[in-house]
Amino acid sequence: MNFNFTKSLLAVALVSLSVAASAQTGSNDSTNRFQKRQFRTWSIGLNGGILSHYTPFNGENNGDFKSPQVSWGYGGYIKKQILPGFGIQADFLAGTIKGSHANSLPSPSAAQDNSSFSTRIDWSASLSSVFTVANVSLNQKRSFLAPYLTAGAGYMSSSAHVFNTPAGNNTNYHNNWFIPIGAGFKLGLSRVVNIDLGYTVSFMKSRDFDGVVGAINDRFAYAHAGIEIALGKKKSSQLQNFSAVAAIREESAAESNELRNRLAIAEQNRLRDQAAYAAAADQLARDMGDEDGDGVANKYDKCPGTAANTTVDGAGCPLRTPAQVIHEKVIITEADRKVVGEAIRNLEFDLGKATIKARSYPTLDRVADLLVQKNFSLKLAGHTDNTGSMALNLALSKDRAEAVKAYLVSKGANASTIEATGYGPNQPIATNKTAAGRQQNRRVEFSLF
Repeated sequence: MNFNFTKSLLAVALVSLSVAASAQTGSNDSTNRFQKRQFRTWSIGLNGGILSHYTPFNGENNGDFKSPQVSWGYGGYIKKQILPGFGIQADFLAGTIKGSHANSLPSPSAAQDNSSFSTRIDWSASLSSVFTVANVSLNQKRSFLAPYLTAGAGYMSSSAHVFNTPAGNNTNYHNNWFIPIGAGFKLGLSRVVNIDLGYTVSFMKSRDFDGVVGAINDRFAYAHAGIEIALGKKKSSQLQNFSAVAAIREESAAESNELRNRLAIAEQNRLRDQAAYAAAADQLARDMGDEDGDGVANKYDKCPGTAANTTVDGAGCPLRTPAQVIHEKVIITEADRKVVGEAIRNLEFDLGKATIKARSYPTLDRVADLLVQKNFSLKLAGHTDNTGSMALNLALSKDRAEAVKAYLVSKGANASTIEATGYGPNQPIATNKTAAGRQQNRRVEFSLF
């Protein structure tokens, strides 16, 4: 009665654990590539199966009793997986082993037919090494099938009762050592649940396990089926069926795809930048060209298509009263250079623009007067620091030089005697690594000749 109750309780526990474990298996992988992994290394198992005194090692006479009888046992274990292919397992087992037809009686005979034994295992505990065929798949991170071998040592308490066997004696509960050796395989249903199918032969260190003192030590077998629950974090895999090779291949493939995507995006950006730079350079060439040859860039020429040799103002439009052309050259004096130097020092523009600030007008007016009175020629050279792109700096330096030219022409200077050029950041006079140096490099140079 007690044995039936225990088997019923075991069945309920197995079903409960199976349902609870199945509820934990609905999540997907969340792999952090090439980082340290957490594995499930602890597990517990419950099993039930057939106990028999028959084993493949019993010999011709099958031990002390010829015929095995079906009897049931149940057990459980706690396992620690140390390596993918190696673990330590503590097993617990209880049940009854039965047999009939004592070999000590004549065969065949009615006396032998009526002889039998029943050995009750009150409890047994063993510690075994578990050798698992680790998962070496190239494609599957978790294997479905995991064969294993076990070997260890144990200790148990048992009692034997013999029936109609003159050579046998009933024994009270007494303790004996035994050596369990087994094999089996596990079916991995999920990260949490395994089905465990195994067969174990226990070699007793006594000869009266079945109540009959035989010539050799007794042994018995346990063929079982059960369920194993792996313990650990929700998204971690079991160490015993995990393939590191497949995981590395998967992570490497993901890394490779990501790098390819980044390279493709970088190439697209490079081609787009090249197209934008070419378009900007082409536009700059058109803006800074002088199609009508009047000395005013197309961008600033308000009267395009002016006839050759026409005197124009700073906007490229013909002057109604052309300025008197003085062919006499006057020597440039220190006073003249001083006027130009003051204009350079006082010349200021709006930030990032070619708009001259109003406080620069008085000194520019004196330069314009100097050009009108003495018929000097003037070269304006615009320069910038190296902040920003080359195309923008070239355009800005040219625009500022042209803005100064336009202002001087508007004050009466002859546009044909003024040359405006932009050099961008190509001719620095100081380092661009400091704010002071960059300030010196942002300039418009005036050269009288």
